[in-house]
Amino acid sequence: MAELPVFQSRDAADPAFWDERFSRDHTPWDAHGVPAAFQQFFEAQPAPLSTLIPGCGNAYEAGWLAERGWPVTAIDFAPSAVASAKAVLGPYADVVELADFFRFEPHRPVQWIYERAFLCAMPRRLWPDYATQVAKLLPPGGLLAGFFAVVEGRDALPKGPPFETTQAELDTLLLPTFERISDMPIAEADTIPVFAGRERWQIWRRRAG
Repeated sequence: MAELPVFQSRDAADPAFWDERFSRDHTPWDAHGVPAAFQQFFEAQPAPLSTLIPGCGNAYEAGWLAERGWPVTAIDFAPSAVASAKAVLGPYADVVELADFFRFEPHRPVQWIYERAFLCAMPRRLWPDYATQVAKLLPPGGLLAGFFAVVEGRDALPKGPPFETTQAELDTLLLPTFERISDMPIAEADTIPVFAGRERWQIWRRRAG
């Protein structure tokens, strides 16, 4: 069994943490494609949604949406992640940009924020800021939808990433400004080993006011 690389950066809130991992090609959270649940959500929409993908990593989903004519912006605060995503997306590289989600000012109104391995990548101390920012970026009726690392029947592990959440924690975080309108388990074929049995597809709709 290969030994895990030794990294210098230990704070997942620091771009250097992710830069080091992307530059050394240590990305066990990378799905290497577009998940079926994502495609099903796309197919269920009556019209294109202006989409923001924060913490985009290699941004496969952004390229997939752009290829189909959807307005999409993918952001990451780690320069090596942005460089990797641009290389992956090729002709759609311009949908990816270097930006800090917590300071991001969108170029156009956002209707859907896609969540995948973003909330669970950040230390819990940042979760209230995440909830504030997604609520700020989305108008009433806007959607926060995607994969959430939710554990059931036990407490979430304190260390990470991934920083798991219980449903009760997630409800406390989001219910003040969102309502959860869908919650489905993820099929084994649609997940990756690091998240196996610990992901759910959820759709949260921004409340009015």
